[in-house]
Amino acid sequence: MSSTSLSGWGRTNASVVTLRTPRNEEDILNEFSAGTRLIARGLGRSYGDAAQLSGGVVLDNRELDGIGPISADGVVTVGAGVSIDELLAVSMPQGWFVPVTPGTRQVTMGGAIAADVHGKNHHVDGSIANHVLSMRLVTPIGAFTLSPTNESDLFWATMGAMGLTGVVTSITLQMLAIETNQMLVDTDRHGDLESVMAAMSDGDAEYRYSVAWVDCMTRGAHMGRAILTRGDHATAADVKKVALKGPRKAKLSIPFQAPRGLLNQWTVRAFNELWFRSAPRHEEEENQSLSSFFYPLDGVGQWNLLYGKRGFVQYQFCVPDQMGDTVVDVIKRLSESRVASFLAVLKRFGPANPSPLSFPLSGWTLALDLPIGSDALPSVLDDLDELVAVATGRVYFAKDARLRADQVRAMYPRLDEFQKVKSRVDPNDQLTSDLARRLDLVGK
Repeated sequence: MSSTSLSGWGRTNASVVTLRTPRNEEDILNEFSAGTRLIARGLGRSYGDAAQLSGGVVLDNRELDGIGPISADGVVTVGAGVSIDELLAVSMPQGWFVPVTPGTRQVTMGGAIAADVHGKNHHVDGSIANHVLSMRLVTPIGAFTLSPTNESDLFWATMGAMGLTGVVTSITLQMLAIETNQMLVDTDRHGDLESVMAAMSDGDAEYRYSVAWVDCMTRGAHMGRAILTRGDHATAADVKKVALKGPRKAKLSIPFQAPRGLLNQWTVRAFNELWFRSAPRHEEEENQSLSSFFYPLDGVGQWNLLYGKRGFVQYQFCVPDQMGDTVVDVIKRLSESRVASFLAVLKRFGPANPSPLSFPLSGWTLALDLPIGSDALPSVLDDLDELVAVATGRVYFAKDARLRADQVRAMYPRLDEFQKVKSRVDPNDQLTSDLARRLDLVGK
């Protein structure tokens, strides 16, 4: 047990907490029996304050580990503290990949459930919740085995709830069969936002995976120029040499915090120009490793230090299909403000799942990395919130560090449904977090 300062991956809004490490479900039940207010934490990759609790207890879930045998049909049970990286190191040599992955494999499986993570294949496969067969959840009133057919209301309330229904201890997951550790990738360079959005609307259904990098610094006719990459897993027939190996480790690491202001409108503009020009105008069926296609940022350890002492905000929103113009309006607002966005990623979402707090809904999602420093940033983000709310969209809790409580109910209209389930298993609101307090997710 220790007192320590914790922050999210964006390195903002640090909290002093008491850190404890449970090793089994009994340890967690003892915390609840003592009346402890707490939240679970994995590898700390949520960007804001979702996995911290100022003045309270944070449970480090990394000792809730263990990877069971993978069955012949790809079913595996893993501890909630096991990272996607650790799972892939075991599963890939056996011909299995995670069915859904975010842009980093340095996320625990418990954290993946808490955020109901999505990836480049949501338009085909949905989020991670769609592939969970069952899981164990420890709550203040006891431990449960949950599935889509057993305690289904609690199962779905837990998905995307940022740890506020209980502490997940293990997950049984349906994996995806692969024949190689390669991808076949098509790349297209688009000169403006309208062009890339049209290509994604018309053609994403032909690919399992699709993502577009968008330049938010350009204006005028080339506003939102983009690089669109789409692909699928290569079969044994597609490659000259069949290989099934675990993911590559990071070759580089940022050794120190970057000086203040390193990422500004001029340096980001220069990087975006170089990145856009270096991409092929059109390329088909390029062989790429799974690591380079899914996890390019994992190739650089501690890359968040590039944003300097003040850190950064990641802003991710989604809007329904018919409100796609909101994506255009958001990028126009950013480009006109000259607020630097070092990384902007555009994807398509398929249908939502039954979870009341899961983020994805059928339509568009845009994620932005925004260095803290510009005086215009707070007002720009407030404007983006308004654009998203008017479009009946929502902001992703796993990325958020500054949304206001009065905006949450409009973005998540099933919040009352979630709170009703939570109150049944957590009648004294022992499960809370800085995010939950800030957004009034569990009552005052």
